[in-house]
Amino acid sequence: MARKVHPKAFRTGVIYGWPSKWFAAKKDYAKLLEEDILIKEFLAKRLKDSSVDRFEIERTPKAITITIHTAKPGFIIGRGGTGVEDLKKSLKKMIGRKDKLNLNVNIVEVPNPSLSSSIIMQSMISDLERRMPFRRVLKQHLDRIQKAGGKGAKLMVSGRLNGAEIAREEKVYWGKVPLQNLRADIDFSSGPARTIFGAIGVKVWIYRGDVFGGELPVIKAPRPAFAPRGRGRDAGGRGRGPRRDGGPSAGRPSGGRRPPANKPAAKAA
Repeated sequence: MARKVHPKAFRTGVIYGWPSKWFAAKKDYAKLLEEDILIKEFLAKRLKDSSVDRFEIERTPKAITITIHTAKPGFIIGRGGTGVEDLKKSLKKMIGRKDKLNLNVNIVEVPNPSLSSSIIMQSMISDLERRMPFRRVLKQHLDRIQKAGGKGAKLMVSGRLNGAEIAREEKVYWGKVPLQNLRADIDFSSGPARTIFGAIGVKVWIYRGDVFGGELPVIKAPRPAFAPRGRGRDAGGRGRGPRRDGGPSAGRPSGGRRPPANKPAAKAA
């Protein structure tokens, strides 16, 4: 069986950065990591219908900056910024810190929502929960990715499709999805659709082209210096002197003597 690796985790540090950027001492690391997970789960539940692509968290000793990438920024900001203020109050109450915490929330618009796997996945989940036929959902979203300029895509649903008694999975492919190429920009997301027949899993792979340079430089290890092939010989094939085991020298006859020098021919009497 093949071992499946998350496409984003596989490329983190090569062409992708980290969604959380902060440093903490050993005693505070577990607490801050748990806090990050709670923040992301709270925002995903609160902004379920806002077409959110991803969350990014940056920390300083006295401040937290949360960046929300979404296809509907106006839906989150609200009229006059009231939506962001309510979101800040809810986040501070959920975190529940006793010290003074400077919380900043930034809203960034996604330039091309149809090439975001998270937004496509949320749209598919919404259609499946409204009991639309799964084949129509797969074909519609695949066409949407093609028209947006994607290089390839793979969409998969699995579960009791259309209320069938036996669970199965269905896939649709288009283009190419090079999962083993580190330069390939592959956006992946997965999630469940809660239907009356049970949960239906949804997975989305979108290939958006190759990245050369990316956010982070590709770390190249120095090339090791290997010894030349052949025992007792250098790279040119010449002898290096006597062998350690007392045998004949490399590059000389087996008798261990030097070949006689060429003598000039004797003159005719």
